[in-house]
Amino acid sequence: MTQFSIVVPTLNESENIDLLLTRIFALDFASDSFEIIVVDDGSADGTQDKVRNWANQSSVRLIERREAPDLTASILTGVAAAKNDVIVVMDADLSHPPEQLRALVAPILENSHDVVVGSRYIAGGSTENWPLYRQFLSRVGGWIARPICDVNDVTSGFFAFRRSLAKNISSHAHGYKILLELLMANQGRIRVTEIPICFRDRTHGTSKLSLFHQQAYIQRLITLAGGTATLNTAGRFAAVGLLGVLIDAFVFHWMISREAGLALSHFVSFFIAATVNYTFNSKWAFREHHEGYLRWHQFGRFLTVGALALLLRGGVLAFLVYVWHVPPLLAIFPAIVTTAAVNYLGSAFYVFPNKKTPPSLEIRWRTAAIGIVLFAVLLRLVYFGLAQLIPDEAYYWQYAQHMDLSFYDHPPAVAWLIWLGTSVLGHNEFGVRIGALLCGLITMGYLYALAQNLYDKSTAMRTLLLLVILPLGFATGLLMIPDAPLFAAWAATLYYMERALVAHQNTAWLGMGVAFGLGLLSKYSLGLLGIAALVFVIIDPVARRWMKRPHPYLAALLALLLFSPAIIWNYQNDWISFAFQSNRVLADDYKFAVHLFILHIIVLLTPIGFLAAIYALFFIKPSESRCFEHRRHLFVQVFTGAPVLVCFILSTFDAPRFHWTAPIWLALLPTIAWMIVHTDQLSPLFKRIQSAWRLTIIACIFGYAFVLHYVVLGIPGIPYHLLTEHYFWRETAAEIEQIAAEVRNQTDKEPIIVGMSKWSVASALYFYTHGDTKLDIRSRNMFGGSGAMYEFWFPSQNPTDRPIIQVGMKRRHLESVWTDNDVEEMLDQPGAIEYRVIERHGVPVRRVYYRVSQGFKGIN
Repeated sequence: MTQFSIVVPTLNESENIDLLLTRIFALDFASDSFEIIVVDDGSADGTQDKVRNWANQSSVRLIERREAPDLTASILTGVAAAKNDVIVVMDADLSHPPEQLRALVAPILENSHDVVVGSRYIAGGSTENWPLYRQFLSRVGGWIARPICDVNDVTSGFFAFRRSLAKNISSHAHGYKILLELLMANQGRIRVTEIPICFRDRTHGTSKLSLFHQQAYIQRLITLAGGTATLNTAGRFAAVGLLGVLIDAFVFHWMISREAGLALSHFVSFFIAATVNYTFNSKWAFREHHEGYLRWHQFGRFLTVGALALLLRGGVLAFLVYVWHVPPLLAIFPAIVTTAAVNYLGSAFYVFPNKKTPPSLEIRWRTAAIGIVLFAVLLRLVYFGLAQLIPDEAYYWQYAQHMDLSFYDHPPAVAWLIWLGTSVLGHNEFGVRIGALLCGLITMGYLYALAQNLYDKSTAMRTLLLLVILPLGFATGLLMIPDAPLFAAWAATLYYMERALVAHQNTAWLGMGVAFGLGLLSKYSLGLLGIAALVFVIIDPVARRWMKRPHPYLAALLALLLFSPAIIWNYQNDWISFAFQSNRVLADDYKFAVHLFILHIIVLLTPIGFLAAIYALFFIKPSESRCFEHRRHLFVQVFTGAPVLVCFILSTFDAPRFHWTAPIWLALLPTIAWMIVHTDQLSPLFKRIQSAWRLTIIACIFGYAFVLHYVVLGIPGIPYHLLTEHYFWRETAAEIEQIAAEVRNQTDKEPIIVGMSKWSVASALYFYTHGDTKLDIRSRNMFGGSGAMYEFWFPSQNPTDRPIIQVGMKRRHLESVWTDNDVEEMLDQPGAIEYRVIERHGVPVRRVYYRVSQGFKGIN
């Protein structure tokens, strides 16, 4: 009784078919254990006659198709005629080794898997005698399919599967990669494995692969992902886009010529062009996917995509005009072109998606994750070198100007990264922030790996989506503050801890030691993961075995060694940094702030994320009979719950900092991402709450783009007063330089600039005057107030007759008293508090307050 059927599609394979069948029948199989079905697509070289000769003496059947040649159709025809439940597909050109047939069908016959793929791209797999361009095309074809398909060699033509799975393949399937159709049609419902094979290029005959097949493959891949992008729609979209470009450029030029301003001009021109584009795209470019009348939800989606493209192109426009000094009338054209892809892909996948054969919910979320993550990364790339530094970043840049083993209020990792970035890229925002961008990518990589280990690939992709759209993740990938390297180290430590404590990998302890040590060099709060690890080991009996092995202790020793620069610095400075951080945690003044603690979490996670976190921590009940699920859930609970509990306790007697709990939620993000799709295990009420994720995602990514456009180019109709205190330091520094020049001319003495804040004003002014006029800039510690690291850099100031220019963000900052003595008593002939209006491109943006004194008497 036969066990499996081999389907071999042919087209002009007369030179190969005899040898292929000979090799198959020479295998150690019973003669009646398989059948061979050759499906010919109209060969003209005698292939059919040779197969007929075999059919007369063995279990070989020939099926002659009369339709247009199509590999997928040929294989499905053979499957329909097969007698067996197990089907093997292989080419006739001898590129697939028949000797691997037993390994290919065994997992299915043993009922351990449903699909087995002969793979060139796993350990043990290889290709021989293939031209480099063919290898490249094959690799690219597999790579672009990986986001939506969980197989390394999705373009393989050698695979086995259960016959019943073929009925789920779409009637629209065509082309030469039926494996992709099979996997996508049954994704989430089948068990798939890959075995290594050696693929040898044909020695007889010619390849049937052409440019048309490559295009068909990409087109089908897009369709399976839920998109409607085709060569036809792309061409029509391009034609409509060209009309839109002309309208866009004409309106922009007209408004610029009337001095409407860069932001207003590009806003108005874009929306006029977008309205025209929607009309023509819905009626022509994507007419197959439009109902024929205006659908407001569809138009709303078009406006959403258009608004995101608009806000992105604002950054491109600002870069060309303000950095490269390209005239606006020319800069608008590359700005339009660079964001056209956003409009097209957004239209193809979101505005006019594939509704004829819609993909599964898993695939739709994967596609959304890819698009949104790429957009978020692109948004950072465009803007992070344009947006001015916030005072915190300028302060940490000051660290890099006074390099040391550690610092008073933070460990040294942030300083080292800024020093490296500015050494390579120069003194600019891009150089300062490049470390944040790299740390953000590292965080994404480790968190993706963690989520995939805990759940699956789909959950890992949604985890990245949550990371880039939640406030806790987007900011740390953009701003160069200690939280940027902390997030990278936190994600890496979680990954290695899961590998060590849950997966029992010995080598993971080495990675954990490195990640933990580097994390402590970023921020001391990473020590909370050490507490969580101890709790997990105590609770989990399996992990408790590590207490008797040397690996955890060696990892701790390695972490301590990497952390030694901070220890050495503290030893040299009377442990002042450790004492400072302890005082911040154990404040003398009692202040109940649990409500602030909860509010901060809601902001960091968004309201829907906050509710999801509560549900994930307290209401998900894993199966007790499944050990891995139980331990996985325990890992997530402990590595989130233990640090949160510590912060909660602290908030009962001290006000927490806004961002303290941000990295803690990295451990929980995979579970929250898993819940988005697996709603069948949630309560009915929470199922309805989960539907709010789509709106949350759109609102968040739009909000980030809006804010970045606002701070770089402005938003028409919205004033800049929201940023009166903490932004526009480049323009403020120029004004302070002007004030200093006036004082210098009046007194013939070099003034001392004193920023009347702990470190914000002094650091921001110093960054934006560094390299030009070397001003003598100090912090308020000059008058006895706290100045953090300024107390080390400028520990004291003797009395002087040099003019003093106090600078503050508000009037009251110049009137405040931080010591037992009034600041005015320390000044010689203090003048009145004045202010100047700071303008940016002719638009008032903020005020800066200052006071000039004739000298400094010293601290009494």
